[in-house]
Amino acid sequence: MRACIQRVSQAQVVVDGEVTGAIEQGLVVLLGVTTQDTEADLTWLAEKIIHLRIFADAEGKMNRSLLDVGGAMLVVSQFTLYGDCRKGRRPSFIDAAPPAQAERMYEDFVTYVAGQGVATATGRFRADMRLSLTNDGPVTIWIDSAARSA
Repeated sequence: MRACIQRVSQAQVVVDGEVTGAIEQGLVVLLGVTTQDTEADLTWLAEKIIHLRIFADAEGKMNRSLLDVGGAMLVVSQFTLYGDCRKGRRPSFIDAAPPAQAERMYEDFVTYVAGQGVATATGRFRADMRLSLTNDGPVTIWIDSAARSA
């Protein structure tokens, strides 16, 4: 699984003119799923993001997690994180999981995060979405479960 994480002061997703998910302080997580992903990838990635110390402490240092600040998470499915642009000018998405697998993993990820006490919001899987956010910092981090150490 891949995630592009952005620390935000606010964010929302709109589908067909309707707000499907919105948060104040927290993280926007663009989540991509590949065919090789397992439950272990999902758990590892969710735990890493929830406990990532990227929020400022009293001294202004990035030393607090999403749980520490009581922040929320807006999770948006993003198969294009597996776009391969090495050849030609049109990305290949062959490594992205098929929709049924990706949707199950995406929903399981959201359920897992919520089960850890994090307020969650979502977009709508396979929908044409409009995401707006105010990146706080800016802080943007890329995490790939395939790159984790054993």
